[in-house]
Amino acid sequence: MVNGYSSINLTKLDVLDVFDEIRVAVSYTIDGKVVTSFPADLDDLATASVNYVTLPGWNQSIRKCRSFDELPENCQKYVRFIENDIGVPVKWIGTGAARDDMISM
Repeated sequence: MVNGYSSINLTKLDVLDVFDEIRVAVSYTIDGKVVTSFPADLDDLATASVNYVTLPGWNQSIRKCRSFDELPENCQKYVRFIENDIGVPVKWIGTGAARDDMISM
């Protein structure tokens, strides 16, 4: 659980529509040690390197999608990766700029 949250709103997912690959930061390496939280100390932050997982993009618009099943397969995998990585379920997904461009899970 992240900061006591029981679910999250994954906003602006549509801005990732155009990428062949999506790099997700999953940890940092500081002085040879892998840490999974953002470095709070400025000196640590200055020397930290980011560790990424690269996921395939979906290269198509999700703006008209109104259910999880309508999302491209790689987009669904991205959402599930985020849920598994942070340990919190996604309850809403923003698929566009309009107020009703939202999927409720």
